[in-house]
Amino acid sequence: MKKVLYLTLGLFLTLLGIVGAFLPVMPTTVFLIGALFCFTKSSPRLESWLIQHPKYGPSLVAWRKHGAISKKVKCIACCSMLISFILVCLFASMPIPAYIGIAMFMGVGAYFVVTRPSMSAV
Repeated sequence: MKKVLYLTLGLFLTLLGIVGAFLPVMPTTVFLIGALFCFTKSSPRLESWLIQHPKYGPSLVAWRKHGAISKKVKCIACCSMLISFILVCLFASMPIPAYIGIAMFMGVGAYFVVTRPSMSAV
């Protein structure tokens, strides 16, 4: 039963990753990392397919082996968070503590991304 759940979740995460490849506001790699985890527990064939994928395979292998993120992806992630926060500030009407909470949440996310090893360093 666990294997079926992991397989189903892996397929769903792969679908979200594919959608994210075409929508600029949605990530791709984070969903594929989750899918890779699920396929590791459910389907060696799909796990191998993800690892050998010409575009996403190297990033997934670098994450799996070293927890590494490319400098380009780090920059995109941090800039996306900053732009998102600016847009929230410009177009949302919320109490000040909500803005502070959002800033802190995004700051923690940016800190996590920036402090991961870079793929070129591994």
